[in-house]
Amino acid sequence: MDRQRTRIAAGTSLGSGTLGMGRRRFLGAAAVAMAGLASAPLAARAESLPGIDMANKEVRVGAFAPITGPVPFYATINHAADAFFRDLNERGGIQGWKVKYIVRDDGYDPAQSLAVTRRLVEDDGVFALVASNGTATNVAVIPYTRSKNLPVIAPSGGSPKIIAQPHMFPLLPDYALSAASSAEYALDVLKKNKIALIWENDELGRRAKFGLELFLKSRGLAPLVDVSFDVATTDLSAQIQRVAASDAEVVLLFGSNAHLASALRAADRISWKGEWFAPFFTADPSTYELTGKLLDGVHFSSWLLPVDSDREQIAAYRSVVPKHYPNDRLGVFGLNGWSAASLFALAFDRLVSSGKPMTYENMIAVMNTLEGVSAGAADKVTFEQGDHRGTRQEAMIRAEGGKFKVVQDFRPYPEVVFKAVAK
Repeated sequence: MDRQRTRIAAGTSLGSGTLGMGRRRFLGAAAVAMAGLASAPLAARAESLPGIDMANKEVRVGAFAPITGPVPFYATINHAADAFFRDLNERGGIQGWKVKYIVRDDGYDPAQSLAVTRRLVEDDGVFALVASNGTATNVAVIPYTRSKNLPVIAPSGGSPKIIAQPHMFPLLPDYALSAASSAEYALDVLKKNKIALIWENDELGRRAKFGLELFLKSRGLAPLVDVSFDVATTDLSAQIQRVAASDAEVVLLFGSNAHLASALRAADRISWKGEWFAPFFTADPSTYELTGKLLDGVHFSSWLLPVDSDREQIAAYRSVVPKHYPNDRLGVFGLNGWSAASLFALAFDRLVSSGKPMTYENMIAVMNTLEGVSAGAADKVTFEQGDHRGTRQEAMIRAEGGKFKVVQDFRPYPEVVFKAVAK
């Protein structure tokens, strides 16, 4: 990615240069200044708006991403967002407006995420964050971005703390919802109610556990067994032995694609057969590389359509990203970033059409009017003031023969968990 960044000169405040003035002189000068401001054309006044270059019709947005650190492959999210904006600019932009996307490395360190965000706001003068990367990292910047009322569009994190913020608009749902949707499909479609949970002992797994238990309780049920594992675990044989001994028919596994691969291999070694469910981000071609045919039949409750979908926006993703990032693997991570950039473009287009000043506040107001929109590979996205659960429905995807196929169209999350997440 182009590391050259444009630094924005700090603007002068309306009251600068007034020290030493007498009160009458100051008030007189202020009155003249205000009169001049009122009569100035919008283009001149907009020069001081953060992230807005009215003369060149350019809007600057930014993100932090783990270009280095433990999970550099997560940066494919931001590569795809960057490719979206480049392609958009080449095709004329958003009503003639070009998007400058500034991505800075935080090493997947929450403390660095905060420092990078300060730099993006105070040095680069961004209009919004788009596809800021990571759950813990996005949570870390909440106090600062909230103090600035900075729009944070499609942060790539799945925490209820993010959903609760009035200035943050996540596409990524709380994992409690995905777990509940998976259990609902197991009970109502597969007609199986003996459900086990294998979960990563962190925010991801704990939210899945919360959602599964709450949904099953609403049906008079409980998990047959739930067993956790540490993120660094590479062999899930012990967890699979617990599942096999429990007489479970269905397993929900909430962890990485490497954890899913380990669990599937462990189950195969002891010839345990059952229905499998896993998080949306494991519905990725890279998972097939780890599992081979063992992945066939696994279900994924997903807010994203599959990467091999024939939808126009997803076909565009497959076509455009390799032109700019030929070494990036096409998959769920990239689709996430592509959808995030698409969401920003859709909202900014509405802001331009409104004719209102391009301020943080007006961008947030526009975001709160989005109802049932499609953004990249995400469907039926809705935000309203006080409720930022953007993706309110998920589709069910099944792995078959190296592909990922939709076996159930988008449908609302189970109401009991959806309401609980809102609280």
